[in-house]
Amino acid sequence: MLTDLSTSRPSAPDPTADTAPALRTHDDAPDTAELFARLAGLGDGPERNAVRGELVTAWLPMAHRIAGRFRDRGESVEDLRQVAALGLVKAVDRFDPSRGAFESYAVPTVTGEVKRHFRDRMWALRVPRRVQELRNRVRLARRELAQHPGSPEPTVTAIAAHTGLTEDEVGAGLEALESFSTLSLDAELSAGDDGCSLADTLGTTDTSYDVVVDREAAKAGLRRLPERERAILYMRFFEDMTQSRIADRLGISQMHVSRLISRSCARVRDEALGRCAEGARPA
Repeated sequence: MLTDLSTSRPSAPDPTADTAPALRTHDDAPDTAELFARLAGLGDGPERNAVRGELVTAWLPMAHRIAGRFRDRGESVEDLRQVAALGLVKAVDRFDPSRGAFESYAVPTVTGEVKRHFRDRMWALRVPRRVQELRNRVRLARRELAQHPGSPEPTVTAIAAHTGLTEDEVGAGLEALESFSTLSLDAELSAGDDGCSLADTLGTTDTSYDVVVDREAAKAGLRRLPERERAILYMRFFEDMTQSRIADRLGISQMHVSRLISRSCARVRDEALGRCAEGARPA
């Protein structure tokens, strides 16, 4: 675990020096230009590791400050600080001193690492990136609209006007605000011995839909069969007559009835499957 081992701030610059130090935005941004220049000239080894650790320690307060911006979002401050410290280590390792000030590179790197933590680790169920962005925009809008004491809870319409989103998008963002965790399917919906669980309210696939699809697919082929073959299929499958009874009614042999049934069913099946294949082909 990375901890802040520094006990004192870097010494103040000498006002009598010929060159004034560059202005820094925050007091937790130490002047480490010489350390970074030294780090850039070192190869792998104990000395480089020592300089790297010194830089991380010097900038750790900045990482903690960034982590503090994300407090009260369902994650502990200690865990957020650890994530921010990881982002700081990455920033130190990747920084090129010739490309500008370290703070301008480290702040977005550390912030991005913390945001990535929320995106990838905090959601119990993976949601689309667009929904996560809607959540963030709605959360910021609610905070801005309710920042004055006594302000009422912002309405969906007010948030939509403030963000430029549609009311449906605001609704999706509001739902996502409370969607970090999931509800167990075994959770009871009502108290008491006869309470049912969430799983009891979920529907199942109705197998009758498959029957409807098959009937619709076979209709056209059945209509194109000769009248005698349609009659044989009707007697066999709808009146549940045996092949011998059908043969007696039509005055033909049972073997002939069997061949007609097999041939008719194969013809209808092939036509139905052929139409399905044609419907699946791209235009």
